[in-house]
Amino acid sequence: QDPESFPPLRNEAAVRVLRGRMKGIQGHCNSCYMDAALFSLFSCTSVLDSMLFMPFPLCERNVQGILRDEIVNPLRRSGFVRASSVMHLREQLTDKGQCSSFTNAEKDPEEFLNLIMQQILGIEPLLKLQSGGQKEQDCYCYQIFMDKQEDLVVPDVQQLVERSFLSSDLKLVEIPSCFIIQMPRFGKEYKMFSKIIPSLELDITDLLLDSPRECCLCGDVATLECL
Repeated sequence: QDPESFPPLRNEAAVRVLRGRMKGIQGHCNSCYMDAALFSLFSCTSVLDSMLFMPFPLCERNVQGILRDEIVNPLRRSGFVRASSVMHLREQLTDKGQCSSFTNAEKDPEEFLNLIMQQILGIEPLLKLQSGGQKEQDCYCYQIFMDKQEDLVVPDVQQLVERSFLSSDLKLVEIPSCFIIQMPRFGKEYKMFSKIIPSLELDITDLLLDSPRECCLCGDVATLECL
């Protein structure tokens, strides 16, 4: 049989299905990094639905089936995923990966994304970055690194991405098909910001390499950039 498919939740449907008690992905045994990543990637967007259906070159079909049938479809259908379903995925990742602690330890979301996208499904990298004119770097997500800045008390995502790119002298080589961003607010011990406001749209004009942009003084095409 063809695998069942449920579209991502949008607008009023998202509110109706996802709001309330016993909604979302049930946490268990340090699964929060994976729960948050899976919810962000699939609950309300179809950008990465190819992960659920396409036969990628290295694709492990069992992992793909668990991800689609036990996690994404129940989340979109009823707004709730049992912890046992996520544990089933974690057990498979432990078997396929090089790390034995996926079932019990807190991990960095980037480690999870690299394992499932690169090693298990064989997806091409989503981002191409360049730092200071050096060689291009391929990656699957961008983790925000920045020093604590006193003027940012409750920042939005746009501010954090722009300042992080500026401090690391980074540029996007091309417009990404999917831009996964990891906020500087994770782990048990330290949180740089108590809250971060989601930016519903992200302007990457100033982050693109060699992209024509407007001069802030005369309005013509700019030839110089002042950081």
